[in-house]
Amino acid sequence: MLMCCMPGVAFVPALLVCWSSAAFIISYVIAVLAGHVEPFVPYISDTGTKPPESGVFGFMINISALLASITMYIRYLLIEKQNESSHFVRSSCNMFTLCVGLMGCTGMGIVATFQELAVPSVHDIGALVAFGSGVVYITLQSIISYKSCPRWNTYFVCHIRMAISVISCIAFIPMIVFASKISMTKIDWTPGEKDYTYHFMSAICEWTV
Repeated sequence: MLMCCMPGVAFVPALLVCWSSAAFIISYVIAVLAGHVEPFVPYISDTGTKPPESGVFGFMINISALLASITMYIRYLLIEKQNESSHFVRSSCNMFTLCVGLMGCTGMGIVATFQELAVPSVHDIGALVAFGSGVVYITLQSIISYKSCPRWNTYFVCHIRMAISVISCIAFIPMIVFASKISMTKIDWTPGEKDYTYHFMSAICEWTV
């Protein structure tokens, strides 16, 4: 019954991308216009810390987490259906990949609910789970895509997916390293002050991931 509906759910991944992009852009614009953050490469979370942008950020990112969960479940069902005839991946591996992805969605919900300045430790844990699980998820999906070639995917699409995965993995590590060197929690950074370079490099990596 669920698979009969699959042709009608192709809009969900596109909606996820459009909605999430809008969430980042809208909260960024509001935060900059309100003077809460500097316009040049703030942390994503910095743009959703103070009202009114915090309400927009929290609402939209929670919806993004829901859409991401639905998208990942659709992907799981799709692979299960393809696997019935091709047997290119273990069902347990497909389930593990889904669980990793849902962990990342949970992290997104935590980030959206607990603001950076209000509960920094919980917020940071949520961000780490969201980014870390997200990077692992897309890497596993890239590997599954290669395994499904050439019947269910072209190598060109697989190469693009793997390139995105590699870039994300490369950016994720320095993001964590530079963030760990920052000795204070704040959102109003200015060039030249203590730890600004670490903040700047970490923020660039965060946006890249």
